Order: sequence, then C-alpha cells, then structure tokens
Amino acid sequence: MARAAVIGEAVRTAGFALAGAVVLAAENQEEARAAWRELPADVAVLVLTARAAAWLGEEPQPRRDVLLAVMPT
Repeated sequence: MARAAVIGEAVRTAGFALAGAVVLAAENQEEARAAWRELPADVAVLVLTARAAAWLGEEPQPRRDVLLAVMPT
C-alpha cells in the first residue's frame, strides 16, 4: 500500500504522523537532502515544508509516480 511522507521542520511536520504519514524531520539543508535520498520506495505523496523545498532546491524529482506538494509559508 502506498504511503504519504512529509519532509521539513519537526514543529511543522509532527502532526502529520497522527494521520499515518512518514515524517522525516529536517532542521537544515543537510538533513533535508538526506531525508530526500532515503524516501521509502512505497511513498506516493510527498509534502515538503516551504523551507525544506528551498533547501532541496534543484534536487532531482522523486519517482514519476510521486505527487509532490509544498506547504504554503
């Protein structure tokens, strides 16, 4: 079964765990890039905080079958 994942600051992402999302906390660019590289294979929806999206910048897109969304600031 496909899952949702969230990458970003812990204070903005913690609540998503209550809904069953995989939460990959990242407090800086290095942690965000590590989380990006370590995305589980069964992730179908990926949500990034605005800051995480900025940290990831030009990182390659995840697999084509992953829906990517960025939280508004």
